[in-house]
Amino acid sequence: MNAPSTERAALALVAHDAKKGDMVEFARRNRSKLSDYRLVATGTTGGRILEACPDLDVTPLKSGPLGGDQQIGAMIAEGRLHGLIFFADPLSPMPHDVDVKALMRLALVYDIPMALNQATAEILLRSARLQGLATTSQTPEITKFRQ
Repeated sequence: MNAPSTERAALALVAHDAKKGDMVEFARRNRSKLSDYRLVATGTTGGRILEACPDLDVTPLKSGPLGGDQQIGAMIAEGRLHGLIFFADPLSPMPHDVDVKALMRLALVYDIPMALNQATAEILLRSARLQGLATTSQTPEITKFRQ
């Protein structure tokens, strides 16, 4: 069993262009819950959340197509993120789809909670796994991939 950490858990917030408004509304509605976390977000999404909720602890990274998705992926791999909320738009073409898939793959590999719409994001925020504790990340078993 892991000892409780005094560090707040960290969440990443990402939204496709057509879903950025939804993410901002989600942040407004869940401002008090989100204030319990350190937040990182891709560039435009983070900027819009900060405009709407300047009291939240949001660190905007690069825009997704300019490397923001990879920055978040690196944070997952380093054990610095404990959850991912990604409002994906299934109806719009995604020119940087490979970046999105890589980010989602890392969330799966490192077994961090991932929400892809508002309904699952609400559940993720109520999750006992994230309630005030920064959990230790899971290091995947990779010996079977080594030659």
